Amino acid sequence: MSRFSRNDQAGIDLPKAKLDRESLRQAMELFRYLRPYRARFLAALAALFLASLLSLAFPYLAGSIVDAASTQLQGGGAAGGVDRAALLLIAVLAIQSGLAFFHVLSFASVGQRGLVDLRRETYARLISLPMTFFAQRRVGELASRLSSDLIQIEDTLITILPQFLRQSTLLIGGIALIAVTSLKLTAIMLSSLPVLVVVAVVFGRRTRRISREAQDRLADTATVVEETLQGIVNVKAFGNEHYELNRYHEGLRRFLTATLRGSRLRAAFIAFIIFALFGSIVLVLWSGARLLQRGEIRFGDLTRFILYTVFVAGAMGQFAELYSQLQKAVGATQRVRELLRETGEVDATTAAVSVDAGQRSRGEVAFENVHFTYPAREGVEVLHGVSLSAAPGRKIAIVGPSGAGKSTLISLLLRLYDPSSGRILIDGRDARDYPLAMLRSQMSMVPQEVLLFGGSIAENIAYGKPGASLDEIKRAARQANADEFVQSFPQGYDTLVGDRGIRLSGGQRQRIAIARALLKNPAILILDEATSSLDSHSEQLIQEALETLMEGRTSFIIAHRLATVRHADRIIVLSGGRVAESGTHAELEAIEDGVYRRLAAMQFRSDDRAQTVV
Repeated sequence: MSRFSRNDQAGIDLPKAKLDRESLRQAMELFRYLRPYRARFLAALAALFLASLLSLAFPYLAGSIVDAASTQLQGGGAAGGVDRAALLLIAVLAIQSGLAFFHVLSFASVGQRGLVDLRRETYARLISLPMTFFAQRRVGELASRLSSDLIQIEDTLITILPQFLRQSTLLIGGIALIAVTSLKLTAIMLSSLPVLVVVAVVFGRRTRRISREAQDRLADTATVVEETLQGIVNVKAFGNEHYELNRYHEGLRRFLTATLRGSRLRAAFIAFIIFALFGSIVLVLWSGARLLQRGEIRFGDLTRFILYTVFVAGAMGQFAELYSQLQKAVGATQRVRELLRETGEVDATTAAVSVDAGQRSRGEVAFENVHFTYPAREGVEVLHGVSLSAAPGRKIAIVGPSGAGKSTLISLLLRLYDPSSGRILIDGRDARDYPLAMLRSQMSMVPQEVLLFGGSIAENIAYGKPGASLDEIKRAARQANADEFVQSFPQGYDTLVGDRGIRLSGGQRQRIAIARALLKNPAILILDEATSSLDSHSEQLIQEALETLMEGRTSFIIAHRLATVRHADRIIVLSGGRVAESGTHAELEAIEDGVYRRLAAMQFRSDDRAQTVV
């Protein structure tokens, strides 16, 4: 089994890249991450080279011991020849061990430091990319670039590259030294190598193909597990545990079939290599013994030749695996560099801008003839000439049927996307003229589905203002009607919320989000139906907190339940990506056959029926 790649041991089958001049040039660019540590890296290379050369001295000195012993037996040598040769060999091994310790530790130190820099830069670039990038890629693919791809590069810098250099030195030096020792035996040994190489290539290709098939089958089982756990409520509600178990079992059966087929192939390959490799050594021994009988070679030369042959065979046996790992490393490098070449929308290394530290926006917002088409859906225009305005401190509700463009408007306001044509003005200035970090520092959003991070309550509130003091956090929590329930927990603000806030109720998560927004102190507030799907008591508490939050701020309220926006300063009704109507609740109710009036009539009638049923 290869000891080089943790990806193989973990069951990750990475794509490979063709080793050509361009791919190697891109891979070599990785070495710029080693420049700050180049002195130690070069020292490690020198130590590796010297240790490899000393390895080649081992067969020569072993042969010297045999020669000294045979000469002494024949009465023609000094008594201490064997001892001196053995002591010299021990000294060489001690020096080699010291060099090995130094270069292994140095490669690990330099590689890990360089990889930390690469990981930091890759993650910084990833989180700085625009939404158009994320809309066209899967989360699993991006996570793979930060995990398996970088692990493969790490293995290359720390293990594979040093091993490649070491085995290259042993192979070239070993072949040169066996040729010097005996040309006849060299010709005999090299005659068997082409067969070994061809068989190794054929077996290697078939093994990799079967390995990919096995990994695909294993991925299928992982998909079953993921789907089952994500939809566990539905699984139990329909009583389909046995059905899901059968799906999982079938995936495991296919995985096992592919794995056993690969195991049989690898077993046959190993058996062939053992027979062929040791058969070659037997052939060399037999030929060497015949030469020894005829007096054409000495005992020491034969010993040297056999040991050098083992070195050369071992080096060649490693090259197939090393070449495969280098292909994977080059492929991983290409994918990571593709990510690093992407243009970010904002510099992720720039610290978040504090609203208090800069000039606070008045909160005046205007959309002027805005058209928009999502990059992933070219040819399908979502917004058609939308124009609207919001004076500072006003509450603007945005309503309309699903697909009308409500969420798209908010995405444009946050500059997650830019309009295809038209413009958005903030305080009379085009939003694109503001530094992105400064623009977003003036805004805050309370979404319908609150996502909390897996830390403490205090950390989640402080996300609105990193570095906020505990007093500031508690003050924001009190304004958001969250302090009471937080204090009821044994650990208070240090209570861990769990993955995505699973340990808190929906209403509690909403109040944490409101506290976060209050702490940020934005000039422009975005509320995405923040009171939906809550019980009456929680809705009342959150509504009170929202009133506090909206005070003195320009607020955009995406509303699905029209009852929550009756008191908005103005209601914008979207339909088919256009502003169909605009006005107060009373004004829109007065429009005969108006969109808002129809929506309100259907919704309030449904609410009355629901209350009657209850």
